[in-house]
Amino acid sequence: MNELASKLNETLGSAADFLSSAGKRMYFPYGGILGQGAEAKGCDINATIGMAFEEDGSALVMDCFKKGINLDKKAFLYAGSFGIPELRAKWREMQIEKNPSLKGKEFSNPVVTNALTHGLRISAELFAESGVQVVVPDLFWDNYSLVFEESAGAELSLFNTFKDGHFDTAAMKKALLAGEGKKILILNFPNNPTGYTATNDDAVEIVKAVAEVAATGRKIVVILDDAYFGLVYENGVHGESLFAEFSDLSENVLAVKLDGTTKEDYVWGLRVGFITFAFKGVTPEQLKALEAKAAGNVRSCVSNVSSIGQHLAVAAFADPDYAQQKRDKYAVLKKRYREIRSIIKLHPEYAERFEVMPFNSGYFMCVRPIDVDAEALRRHLIEKYSCGTIVLSGLLRLAFSTIPTAKLAGLFQHVSDAIDDLRKK
Repeated sequence: MNELASKLNETLGSAADFLSSAGKRMYFPYGGILGQGAEAKGCDINATIGMAFEEDGSALVMDCFKKGINLDKKAFLYAGSFGIPELRAKWREMQIEKNPSLKGKEFSNPVVTNALTHGLRISAELFAESGVQVVVPDLFWDNYSLVFEESAGAELSLFNTFKDGHFDTAAMKKALLAGEGKKILILNFPNNPTGYTATNDDAVEIVKAVAEVAATGRKIVVILDDAYFGLVYENGVHGESLFAEFSDLSENVLAVKLDGTTKEDYVWGLRVGFITFAFKGVTPEQLKALEAKAAGNVRSCVSNVSSIGQHLAVAAFADPDYAQQKRDKYAVLKKRYREIRSIIKLHPEYAERFEVMPFNSGYFMCVRPIDVDAEALRRHLIEKYSCGTIVLSGLLRLAFSTIPTAKLAGLFQHVSDAIDDLRKK
């Protein structure tokens, strides 16, 4: 049991007897992203949070969402546990537009979730349990532990993320083959925390490896965490969701696509996400059954997702300026990505202080400090440089999505100087 959970149980004393075994395992991650972010609150440079801001520090929001607050009264009615039909139909249409390889393939209508974390929880409750291994890269979003281990009782089986600057597919395959029984594989591209998306070559090898494991008869649930989908800044990077490949790969592979407006459309507070299913040979009736199981889970915990949020999304997607506004906001993040690449190139001396992990997309990038403890570095950056960062898996995660371009050089200089400071202690 996690130490934080044990401490909470001790505080409750005999009242902890009211809790189920899952309740006793639950905890708030005070030392994780949320706790570290709270400590960095008020810092001059705060690279902790997974949102995006304009250069002036205001929220990076598209006008078609802001003006959509003036909605028809139907936005105040229940949305239903499956979600608003027109939104589900539109999102399915958009999934095909964004992933042309899906055209002509069989996959479910998306069921609306309370953003992507809720989709993960639904996946955990539908597919994970004690004795099931969840195969995840060792550089992963820490909320997976709460959702799959502490809540569902499954076990995270970690594999090495990178080898020679690419995704370590061999390590992934080895983890899938280990042991007995069904496996759950989580693939998150662009990856949080590293900001890495599989290259075209990576994608071919990943799909090939899963196909080979499935051919042995093992059942595999492949969860595609597509939270940051579309935010790719380099050529040669796989531009579609791997859901397209996994949707008809094997009868032994169930593909589960989790996506939403949150990061793709820069509306973090809207909390509108989707869960979509597919597998080779699936029938329309089977797809409806999977949708019903997902909707039943929604019904059992939140009843239905915010109707206002869903209607805002429908209105925004119908706005004639939606596509251009989305391109404009994407350009803001890509400019910062390019600036970081330039900074790293202009300062080869940084390589003596930290290793830059592979990154090509998303909201984040990571560095591995050399000869200093990452947590000590994080705290020192706050205390001396008023600079907030996140530590995950021994890496320092930098959310360039929140940092004005003009402050990025200062961020990296602070990290370099802080490492020098700690080395002298």
